[in-house]
Amino acid sequence: MRDKTQTNSAGPGDRLIRAGALVFFAGAVATLVTVAPLFFGSRPFPTYMFGLSMLMGVGFLIAAAGVLRAIAAGRRQAGGASR
Repeated sequence: MRDKTQTNSAGPGDRLIRAGALVFFAGAVATLVTVAPLFFGSRPFPTYMFGLSMLMGVGFLIAAAGVLRAIAAGRRQAGGASR
C-alpha cells in the first residue's frame, strides 16, 4: 500500500523553518559586514547595522517555532492514529 503523503509536500512548520533560515542567514551576512571594518581598520558602520545582526537570533527563534509546530503536529497525528 502506498503512503498517502507525497515526498515534496510541505508539512506544518516547514514554512516557518525556511523563513527562519532565510532570516538567520541575512543576519549572518549583516554580522560579517558589520565586523569586517574591525579587521580592515576602516571606519565602523552605523549603529543600525549592529541591530541588523540581531536577525540571526530572530531567525533562530522563527525556525525553532517551526520545529515545535512540526513536533506538535506529529504528536497529534500519532495520537489520533493510536485511538
